[in-house]
Amino acid sequence: MGTTFDTLERTPVTPAAQPDPAKLEAFMGKMVGDMGAANGGALVILGERLGLYKALAEGGRATSRELADRTGLHERYVREWLSAQAAAGYVEYDAEERTFFMSPEQVMALADENSPVYMASAFHLTASVYMDEPKIAEAFRTGEGVGWHEHSTCLFCGVEQFFRTGYRAFLVQEWLPALDGVVERLEAGAKVADIGCGHGASTIIMAKAFPNSDVVGLDYHEASIERAREAAREAGGPANVRFEVASAKDSPGEDYDLVTVFDALHDMGDPVGAARRVREMLKPDGIFMIVEPFAGDSLAENMNPVGRLYYAASTMICTPGSLAQEVGLGLGAQAGPKRLGEVLAEAGFSRVRVATTTPFNLILEARP
Repeated sequence: MGTTFDTLERTPVTPAAQPDPAKLEAFMGKMVGDMGAANGGALVILGERLGLYKALAEGGRATSRELADRTGLHERYVREWLSAQAAAGYVEYDAEERTFFMSPEQVMALADENSPVYMASAFHLTASVYMDEPKIAEAFRTGEGVGWHEHSTCLFCGVEQFFRTGYRAFLVQEWLPALDGVVERLEAGAKVADIGCGHGASTIIMAKAFPNSDVVGLDYHEASIERAREAAREAGGPANVRFEVASAKDSPGEDYDLVTVFDALHDMGDPVGAARRVREMLKPDGIFMIVEPFAGDSLAENMNPVGRLYYAASTMICTPGSLAQEVGLGLGAQAGPKRLGEVLAEAGFSRVRVATTTPFNLILEARP
C-alpha cells in the first residue's frame, strides 16, 4: 500500500544534525530561485506563443502600453509579464524611463528562431514534464515504463525545438565533417537512414544540405512521421527525402553508407539490438553516427547544469521510455561514452570513437 501525501506531511523528520543557519539560508535561496525558474517557464512559452519577445526585439525598447499596442494584447497582462521577465533577467528594464528592452544575448536566446542558441520554444518540453508527472509517479510505484507515445504532445514539439537548434548550428558545419570521409560521400550521393527521426529535423537538414544523397527518416511513432512529412513540405519538399514508420530493430533496407541516430539510442529498450540491426544495414565500409546528450562516464563528472537538465529529462522521459520496451535496458540520458561504447561493441562494432562534442552533445562514430 502506497504512502499517502497526508501521511508524509504529518510524519516528523528529525535531522541527523542541527542545520547550519547560513547554509540553510543559502539553500532556501536556491530553492526560491528554482521555484521562480519553474514557474517562469510558462511565461517563456507565453512570450514565444504570443510574439512578445519578437515584438520587443524588433521594435526596440517600449513601455508595457507600447508593447501591448504592438502585439494587440491587453496592457495589464503585458505589464505583469514584462515585470516578471525583467525580474528573471530575461529582458532589461530602464527604471528612469520605465521602459523594457532586450540585450543582443537575450534576443539570440529568446527571439531569433534561427540563432544557434535559441531556446524559447524548447520550454514546451518543460511543460510536458509537469503534465506527465502523475504517470511517472505511478511508474515509480510499479516499475513499469511510460512509452514515448504515452506522453503529452507538448513533449514531441518541445524535443524537436530543443534539439533542432543544435542540429541547425552544428550538424552540417561540424558533426558530419568530424566523421572520416562522410561529407565527400554525401556530396557524391550516399544512401542515408536516420533512425528515430521524430519530427524529421535532422533528416530534412541532411537532405537539403546534400541533394545528391537519398535520405530516409524512420520512427515507430506514426504521429511523428506524419509531422515529419508535413515539415518536409514546409521546407520546400526536397525530392531526396522520405519518411517511413518503422521501429529501430525493424528498420528496412541494406547497403547504407550512413546510418544516424540522433538523441534516441539511450531511449531504446534494446539499444544493443537496435545497433546490431544498424550494422546489418550498413555497407562493409559504412558509418554509424550516434548523437547523444553530452555526459561524462561518472555521476561526479555530470554534476553541472547540463547534467542536471539531462538527468531530470532522463528521469521523466528517457528511462521510463526505455523501460516500456522489450529488454528495458534503461541506459538513461547520461550514459557517457564508455557505456555507449560497450553497447556498440556488443552489437558488433569494432571501431568506436568520440568524433566531436558540444556542451550539449556527444557525437560518436562507429564502424563495423
